[in-house]
Amino acid sequence: MSNNTPLSKLIVVIKGAGEQATGIACRLYCANFKRILMLETSSPLAVRRQVSFCEAIHETSATVEGIEAIRVTDDIERDAAWESGKIAVQIDPQGLSLNSCKPDVFIDATLAKRNLGTSITDAPLVIALGPGFIAGTDCHIVIETNRGHDLGRLILSGMAQANTSIPGDITGYTSERVLRSPMDGTFTTDKQIGDPVRKDEIIGLVGSVAVVSQLNGVLRGLIRPGSVVGKGLKIGDVDPRGEAEYCNTISEKARALGGAVLEAILAVYNA
Repeated sequence: MSNNTPLSKLIVVIKGAGEQATGIACRLYCANFKRILMLETSSPLAVRRQVSFCEAIHETSATVEGIEAIRVTDDIERDAAWESGKIAVQIDPQGLSLNSCKPDVFIDATLAKRNLGTSITDAPLVIALGPGFIAGTDCHIVIETNRGHDLGRLILSGMAQANTSIPGDITGYTSERVLRSPMDGTFTTDKQIGDPVRKDEIIGLVGSVAVVSQLNGVLRGLIRPGSVVGKGLKIGDVDPRGEAEYCNTISEKARALGGAVLEAILAVYNA
């Protein structure tokens, strides 16, 4: 694929603005890709809110590792955000803005484990993360998201590994790290991301049912208080390493995926 547009002027649209999508956006931004638009739902439920640009939907802006993203509502505001050196975040889960934005690169970074509407015709280069996509059919490139030897591998034909439903291992803990909703209801808490917690400590309530930590550590992530949640939904993350500063920085997985996306873009547009 050839393109006369300078790499720094390429328009990149990222579907999703949660933790992994934000890591990708930051990596591209630091590589001088400054025309980035992220598409989100009207009520995103990020757990690692301190490192998720989707918080701009709730707060109008969000800053991660010194990079700022702002909520926009139309093309004019999007272009103004780019001119001011900011990433744009827009409520547009259906991708309707693609018609006017005309991206050079479209990245599905929702990690929904299935294709919710992404098409290989959405842009000259379409990249999808994780299972649920077939490279060459749904998109041009699939990126492996499963932790392990192949994390970040570019897949040019076929699919990523199937969803294991097992959270990543941190110091020997996997599923124990994750706080899940015990029932349908509204989540309430007086805890903050970064707070130290102890095993068996109550983190919050869903309705009148307690959400309890299964180990000692630090609250690395927690969904917004007042969120309406369904039974089994991931609502928090306890980091057994106990390092509060990790709550405010991009994870190694998100950095790896960002590097993989950067490789994919350069492989096509830097030819």
